[in-house]
Amino acid sequence: MNPIITADELLSESAGARPPVLLDIRWQLSTAKAAGAAPFDGRAAYEAGHIPGAVFVDLDAELAGAPGTSGRHPLPDVDAFGAVMRRAGVRADVPVVVYDGGQGWAAARAWWLLRWTGHQDARVLDGGLAAWSGPLSTDIPRPVEGDFKPVPGAGLLDAEAAAALARSGLLLDARAGERYRGDVEPLDRVGGHIPGAVSAPTTENVSPDGRFLSPQDLTARFRALGATPDTEVGVYCGSGVSGAHEVLALAVAGIPAALYAGSWSEWTQDESRPVATGPDPQ
Repeated sequence: MNPIITADELLSESAGARPPVLLDIRWQLSTAKAAGAAPFDGRAAYEAGHIPGAVFVDLDAELAGAPGTSGRHPLPDVDAFGAVMRRAGVRADVPVVVYDGGQGWAAARAWWLLRWTGHQDARVLDGGLAAWSGPLSTDIPRPVEGDFKPVPGAGLLDAEAAAALARSGLLLDARAGERYRGDVEPLDRVGGHIPGAVSAPTTENVSPDGRFLSPQDLTARFRALGATPDTEVGVYCGSGVSGAHEVLALAVAGIPAALYAGSWSEWTQDESRPVATGPDPQ
């Protein structure tokens, strides 16, 4: 199943006999708080206008646990995540479409969680709300309680598995190149990357309008980075958000990949873990 959906396809499906459940995951990674500015308010953006019928889900509060030794956006408690999805109307046998403001990272986090916990029909709106040409609504829906019960499956790496995969397969670092090299590090204790990981910035998976490159172009990109048909692939980022977007890009290319959800913000919590710097993976 194609893991993304176009705005035209969503408009058509929403008017059909089996409309998808819509989840609005507007969120932005921001250093505004450290600078004394107000952080981005996704709920306020949602309330100002959203795709009709969409339910807002808060990434920080509902798609992540409390920051700590497991990283800045550790995975949420599975039962709590299931309760959030059911309150949003998610059912096991009904398609789900998630979107954000256009960057795609937050929507991909929700998509990855749904797929990891067993939902068989979750997709991301390609290009996010910016690609939507239909009407917007300020009505806050009250959906009927869903029945989705999350059951975690494969596709999740911990720190040890990520380190091993960097040696035995392909571990992609989805952060910006300057953070991978350790030139700058605005968020975590130290800059650099997991030894053996290959730099693969998420931003290079999309066109300037935020839509994914074609499956053919993505396949060529990942093949050039070392993702052969026989290669086990994993991804990490800063805290498991943009990394989910890279897993989604790999899925568009037909390449399965696991996510190290704790990512760099967890890796660097343990000062005994090795750190590589510069452009060389090692």
